[in-house]
Amino acid sequence: MFNLILACAAFVGTHFLLSHPLRATLVARMGERGFLGLYSLISFITLGWMVVAYRAVPMQPYYWHVGTALWALATLIMLVASILLVGSLIGNPALPDPTPKTTSRPPAPRGVFAVTRHPMLWSFALWSLAHILVLPIASNIVLALAIAILSLVGAALQDRKKERLEPRFWERWEGVTSFWPFVALREGRAQWAAAWPGTGVTLGGIALWLIASWAHMPLAGWPAGIWRWIG
Repeated sequence: MFNLILACAAFVGTHFLLSHPLRATLVARMGERGFLGLYSLISFITLGWMVVAYRAVPMQPYYWHVGTALWALATLIMLVASILLVGSLIGNPALPDPTPKTTSRPPAPRGVFAVTRHPMLWSFALWSLAHILVLPIASNIVLALAIAILSLVGAALQDRKKERLEPRFWERWEGVTSFWPFVALREGRAQWAAAWPGTGVTLGGIALWLIASWAHMPLAGWPAGIWRWIG
C-alpha cells in the first residue's frame, strides 16, 4: 500500500508541477516539443508505476457490502461519464489548439458544455466514484481518489491558467458555463434546451460504455455494467 500511495502521489504531483509552475520554465529551455516529450515520458513512467503497485497489493476486505442497487447506480454513473467524455471531444475550447483564437466572444454552450465546462475531467471523477462504490477496498480507493483529485483540482487549475493566457475569451466562457455540473443551467447562464448532447454523442457514449464495461471480463476477470445481468 505504501508503494501504491507513493506512486499515486508521484503521478498526480508531477502532472500538477509540469502543467503549471514548471511549464513556462521548461518550455523556454526545451521548446514546446521537448517539453511535451518530457511530460509524456514522466506521465508514462508514473502511470506504469501506479499500475504495477496497484496490481501488487493483495486482495483486501470490502468496507461495505456491494449489492445490486450499488451496481445499478455505478452502471448509470458510468453511462453519464461515457457521454460526458465523448461529448468533450467535440468543440472543447480547453483542448490544445495550435491556432490562436480570433475572437474573444465564446459560443453559447451546448451539449455537455452546458452541463459543465470541464466534461472530460468530470467524466474521470465520475469514473472514480463508480469504482469506489463497487470495489470498496483500500487500494482501489487510493487509486480512484488520485484520479479524482487529478481531475477536479486539475480542472480548477486549468481555469486559472486559461484566465491568464486567454483572459477575455475564458472569463466570458466562465460566465456562461460552470465548474460544477448543472450550476450554470440552474442559474440561467446556460439554456436547458441546449444541454441535450445530441444523437451522435449519446450513441457514441453508449457504445463506449458498453465496450468499456464488457472489457472488464477479459481484463479483470469479472463482469461489470449491464453485463452482470445479461452476460
